[in-house]
Amino acid sequence: MEKTKYRQLFKEILKAYYEEVFEEKIEEIMNREDIDKESLSKVISALCGVEVNYSDNFSEDLKFAIKNYQKTNKVVINTSPCTKNCVKVDDKIICENACPFDAIIVDKETLLLNISIDLCVNCGICVDSCKNKNFIDKIEFLPILEILKENKKVIAAVAPSIAGQFGENVSMGQLRAALKYIGFEDMVEVAFFADILTIKEAVEFNRHINKEKDFLLSSCCCPIWVGMIKGRFKELVKYTSPSVSPMIAAGKVIKEIDPECKVVFIGPCVAKKGEAKSDDIKDAIDHVLTFTELKDIFEVFDIEPNKFHEELSTQYSSRGGRIYGRIGGVSSAVEDAVKEMYPDKMELFTSEQASGIKECKAMLQSALKGETSAAFLEGMGCDGGCVGGPKTIISKEKGKEHIEKYGDDSKVNISVNNKIMKKFLRNIGIDNIEDFEDKRKVKIFERKL
Repeated sequence: MEKTKYRQLFKEILKAYYEEVFEEKIEEIMNREDIDKESLSKVISALCGVEVNYSDNFSEDLKFAIKNYQKTNKVVINTSPCTKNCVKVDDKIICENACPFDAIIVDKETLLLNISIDLCVNCGICVDSCKNKNFIDKIEFLPILEILKENKKVIAAVAPSIAGQFGENVSMGQLRAALKYIGFEDMVEVAFFADILTIKEAVEFNRHINKEKDFLLSSCCCPIWVGMIKGRFKELVKYTSPSVSPMIAAGKVIKEIDPECKVVFIGPCVAKKGEAKSDDIKDAIDHVLTFTELKDIFEVFDIEPNKFHEELSTQYSSRGGRIYGRIGGVSSAVEDAVKEMYPDKMELFTSEQASGIKECKAMLQSALKGETSAAFLEGMGCDGGCVGGPKTIISKEKGKEHIEKYGDDSKVNISVNNKIMKKFLRNIGIDNIEDFEDKRKVKIFERKL
């Protein structure tokens, strides 16, 4: 089944679920001619955000699973046996070669594909690399819809790279209004939490960099980059910042202030779905949606964000936090923070960036060999950064343009000078910038790699 057909099928299912004819629609789909019911059941389950095996009671079991959603670590689902009719390189088929973590294992006799739970980081690269569409990532909107129906407080946390994705002139205020129309309590910009992580990374830089040849790997953005460090370059973990990503920080802070609140992240990639399910940080974000999924949801509900009146918020982020969505954004923001907080360390601040799997691997190999000449290393798994994510709607070039404009429109240039952020932090016991050097006070922004 083609990727566009997956999206169309998702929209069919969502419409039926909303109109309360879900079971009838599932049975109608499953009774269509010339289908492999086992494979199609896996596709449908994934589109519903759950894992249900095919049976005579499939539609009922599916509805029960949605209403009683259970979080699992699995994001990417293998739907069909491999036909092995694609190009081979070094005796490996395309998806095997594409996986940066060697997590795809093909049984040479049965041709069945197996995804190793221990090795897979749910980056989703196999989803796009397989021409036969044997992989699909879960879409968790139907379980979200169940939460919204219960009138629970659900906050949408949107990635900086959302700028421009839903139209040249669609503002954050219009996106907030559109999301509230669906049923979200409110929308927050993850760029605001990137400001917090910028200060945290500046503190880590000061802690790790004391002389030439010292270096620090940033950890606060891309789960593919962090997965590569943890899985393939373990020796570099000790040089890696323990900071969580802005997405995780958003969920943690919101729930610290309101423990009953649910948080849904909306971003450009599959890997964030996996990050949200990581054992050590899995309580921060309840669900993840991608830009393309949100686009499909808007279409089913006849929502056109450009036709909504803006719902403005008093919370805003700095330019530094807003440009996290493109490669080099983290480095730029942290450099500005170091200059403000630790001016005597500026002579040691040099940075290097890598985007895309190939560049990231090369930079990590150089660091492992002690051949890096930079003190601050930033890596993003997608070409160009988050603006080049697989679930974006516009090109990475256009995405970068919008990110830059989004940043330039901010009233604050440097995160350290974000007065609203400082007021916000007092709610979780951080009274000033100096408190970021107190490990006890910033525990909420750290993870153990």
